[in-house]
Amino acid sequence: MGKKGDLSDFECAMVVGARRAGLSISKTADLLGFSCTTISRVYREWSEKEKISSERQLCGQKCLVDVRGKRRMGKLVRDDRKATVTQITTRYNQGMQNTISEHTTRRALKQMGYSSRRPHQVPLLSAKNRKWRLQFAQAHQNRTIENWKNVAWSDDSRISAATFKW
Repeated sequence: MGKKGDLSDFECAMVVGARRAGLSISKTADLLGFSCTTISRVYREWSEKEKISSERQLCGQKCLVDVRGKRRMGKLVRDDRKATVTQITTRYNQGMQNTISEHTTRRALKQMGYSSRRPHQVPLLSAKNRKWRLQFAQAHQNRTIENWKNVAWSDDSRISAATFKW
């Protein structure tokens, strides 16, 4: 049977309750759907230390970016929305005793709800095209919807008059 993660406090209490009610380890395992090893480990911890909750979530290295650090990092992002992770990390590490890596910055920003994206490349309008568009809009600003319905719109490709048979 594979590892499924920590048992909740309620599941541990069910294990302890079933064992205290007189059920064997194998009967408790069948009833609750856990392995016999898990049942015996939970009951042993309860009988020796009177503890039911798991403390595995406390293991691992403490995060280098605490609540205050996340506020500071959020301010750095808001000050320059186009800053790269490298730039944010460099600015964050200035004046800090414990420096962080770019990977830590990326992870903290993701936890804060920020995600990276690239802006879509759009063709820029030249000054000449902007002038033509403004002239067209000013010349046709008084047209009605009925007038515009009579206009045949096409894309910017070239169409020769010979292709149409009237």
